[in-house]
Amino acid sequence: MKKLLGGYKFSIVLLASIILGAILGVFLGHRASVLKPFGELFLNLMFMVIIPLVFFSVTSAIANMKGMKRFGKVIGSTIIVFLCTALVASVIGVIGTFIVGPAKGIDYMALKQMVSESSNSMQQIKHVGVLQQIVNTITVPEFASLFFKSNMLQLILFSALLGISTASLGEKGEPITRFFTAAAHVMMQMVKIIMYYAPIGLGCYFASVIGALGPQILQGYLRIFILYIIISIIYYFGFFTLYAFLSGGKTAIQIFWKNAVVPTITALATCSSAASIPVNLEFAKKMRVPKDVAETVIPLGANIHKDGSVIGGVMKITFLFGLFNKNMTNISSIVSIIFISFLVGAVMAAIPSGGMIGEMLILSIYGFSQGLLPIIMVISVIIDAPATVLNSTGNTVCSMMISRLVEGKEWIFNRAS
Repeated sequence: MKKLLGGYKFSIVLLASIILGAILGVFLGHRASVLKPFGELFLNLMFMVIIPLVFFSVTSAIANMKGMKRFGKVIGSTIIVFLCTALVASVIGVIGTFIVGPAKGIDYMALKQMVSESSNSMQQIKHVGVLQQIVNTITVPEFASLFFKSNMLQLILFSALLGISTASLGEKGEPITRFFTAAAHVMMQMVKIIMYYAPIGLGCYFASVIGALGPQILQGYLRIFILYIIISIIYYFGFFTLYAFLSGGKTAIQIFWKNAVVPTITALATCSSAASIPVNLEFAKKMRVPKDVAETVIPLGANIHKDGSVIGGVMKITFLFGLFNKNMTNISSIVSIIFISFLVGAVMAAIPSGGMIGEMLILSIYGFSQGLLPIIMVISVIIDAPATVLNSTGNTVCSMMISRLVEGKEWIFNRAS
């Protein structure tokens, strides 16, 4: 029990501060606005660090990728499986949020007044052609513009290109790679220091939000939490069973569920996909996954494959759409929600502090004010536990499907070697 609570200590403190902020907001009403500067202090600290964090983290992550081609068929199969399961997760998330409508009944006009600049940026987007909007979304006209927090995707793409260029130079690029890696560690340490203030900052900001919007937004968060739990149960028991069946029929189902309990409990106890790697490796091999497949897929999956985070990304986007009464039922909106949630959950997972970067990416791409960051950060806190289970345990069943693609349909009858 002590180990379980230890893994969630900071999440519990954050959740407690958010609950306290909600209570203060309900009781103080509009008077809670006096607490907003304390919340904005936290926001500004995060905004100061987010640009260098993204730049150094993305660049170093890609610059350090070496020798991936030698994994050959395993890597190819891994990419196929990870893409397919992430796509399934995003579609399920979209269906669930469309049915429930987590932001239903919230007075979006009050929120719009709090962050009025977001409506201005959205109006600008509407008057630009589709092709031009794509160009504007992925590039900027000058280098200095990369370092505006509203140009998050452009900065990520530039950093990725810089990382690829560095990695392609081999030994010549090693000094630069070491610099970016060290700088990324420094920025992560700075984030850790700032996060000590997060309980106060988020609590105060949330109190001011509740004071301005009233308790309706709490109902929205409650709907998100209940919906996420329901989707998690369906995905965990239903789709993990389906994935196991696809990998090797009824025999694979039995083997998977016989060995899935310990990885699941470990994910809950540690609250970390990375910390679950050793246990997942052990039990993937007990699921008869070949040694080389397990030792490639499990560590890689902990970094780039997070179905639970994909579903969370869908909920963050649809919650914002609902808050601002934006249409999300047309085909283009649905496709963009699926794509961006996939990008947030699957790609951002490979970057340190990727959750926060993903949230900033959502705000940047859709033209929302960065002042909305705490509102969707709350969603990350309340879905943390079930998301970790889907992220981590999902890698074990994916390793079974990858084994099927690599070794053929009879793989399940071979011993893991």
